[in-house]
Amino acid sequence: MAIYCIGDVQGCNGALERLLAEIGYSPSRDCVYLLGDLVNRGPKSRKVLERCIRDEGSMFAILGNHDLHLIAHACGARKAGKRDTLEAIMESPRKAVLIDWLRRQPLMRRIQIGDDPLLMVHAGLLPQWTVAQALELAQEAEAVLRSADYTDFMHRMYGNQPDAWDDGLQGHERVRVIVNAMTRLRFCTPEGRMDFDCAESLAQAPQGLLPWFAVPGRASADTCITFGHWSTLGLYDDHHVLAMDTGCVWGGCLSAMRYGTSLAQRELIQVACKAAQTPG
Repeated sequence: MAIYCIGDVQGCNGALERLLAEIGYSPSRDCVYLLGDLVNRGPKSRKVLERCIRDEGSMFAILGNHDLHLIAHACGARKAGKRDTLEAIMESPRKAVLIDWLRRQPLMRRIQIGDDPLLMVHAGLLPQWTVAQALELAQEAEAVLRSADYTDFMHRMYGNQPDAWDDGLQGHERVRVIVNAMTRLRFCTPEGRMDFDCAESLAQAPQGLLPWFAVPGRASADTCITFGHWSTLGLYDDHHVLAMDTGCVWGGCLSAMRYGTSLAQRELIQVACKAAQTPG
């Protein structure tokens, strides 16, 4: 059995199928983890979801910001954007099945690679969160997304405030901070105040901001974390931090990391992608 983590697919089902063929994926033998943003911007979002549902038990996902956008759009809480490519899902007779499956996916996953834990999140963690706390907070938000009245939160999910964590936060504001950190975070202040304006590379970090994973004293620094979301960061592999969004939808690559019996025993596999969108 091999374990794979794959970066943002964003509806590029052709690239996903080519990558699965390249790694010799077998649903009876292997486990594949998709690091969020399964849908949108690419041309075949419905087929990506259908593939995940078909291989449930060997293909696992976490939620990204584009996945949440689809859920919000489907329940009338969010209008379609100019670059959205979600029509095939919205018009599908299986729309309810696809949305129901998607909103039941977690915000985080923790697995073991031999003796080593591996944490998966789409975007990032606030620097004051320990791994245990982050997993508990993810479960809080997941319970809301899976509840019968999830549409109430979807109408209140969007917004940049509060932009920092406080243990005393309650209700929709509390869940909004959790979701924003885990699906949208790139840069923050050393104190953990989130910035949602800059999506540039590390070299273009605004003054006073740090990538979330570089904040000194980050409470989750003792655990290897792999994530997507940040295509301008690209592949980034630096001691317990592994970024996997290599810009498939923009004409980059779709990337998979194959793990062996430990985190150190790993291999990068990539396939080139035809651009489905143009940046800017």
